[in-house]
Amino acid sequence: MKDPKTLATTVPVEEFIANVEPAAKREDAKVLDALFRKVTGKDPVMWGPTIIGYGSYHYKYESGREGDATRSGFSPRKAKHSLYLMGRYCDEATGKKVDALLEKMGKHTTGASCVYVNKLADIDLDVLEEIIRVCWDAMNRKYPD
Repeated sequence: MKDPKTLATTVPVEEFIANVEPAAKREDAKVLDALFRKVTGKDPVMWGPTIIGYGSYHYKYESGREGDATRSGFSPRKAKHSLYLMGRYCDEATGKKVDALLEKMGKHTTGASCVYVNKLADIDLDVLEEIIRVCWDAMNRKYPD
């Protein structure tokens, strides 16, 4: 069985953010960090080389594969910010609520487990805050500490 590729590291988040390029993405990363800290109440940890994560959970699949992952977080990529909002997949009601909020949030795209945002100026940060909160609450219900 393969080991998980993305593990928590000891790299300081502030150091990582200070080196994000271009500068506009770095400034957006500072805003996202403050927003995720506000909603989750957690200090961030780097997961792998580029993911800033808040909280963690232990998963175990029916196949026997198990590991730890971040509950929520983001990665300030050059092209787009990747927002990891795992609570969206915890239950159908949460997924529908998040989908409705995404319609109000502004310019974004979605992938298998991420929401992608070009720049924060394209979205409503109040709506993003609510999405993070809804997803955080769902993860805490599904994976209580």
